Amino acid sequence: MKQNPHFQDADAFYEQLLDAHAGLSREEAELFNARLILLLANQVGEARVLKECIDAARQLPPTTA
Repeated sequence: MKQNPHFQDADAFYEQLLDAHAGLSREEAELFNARLILLLANQVGEARVLKECIDAARQLPPTTA
């Protein structure tokens, strides 16, 4: 699993992600996120790497809003 930044343009991706959520209800945004996660997971493909990503994400501290 890659843990160092690997984005070609992280700022552009973040902007695209924000734009994709514009005008969505919370439920629609959650469904969009689920679809996006599945599409990205399909790009990764390897079960071991996906498990490592899940484990790493669970270890990150929660954000406060």
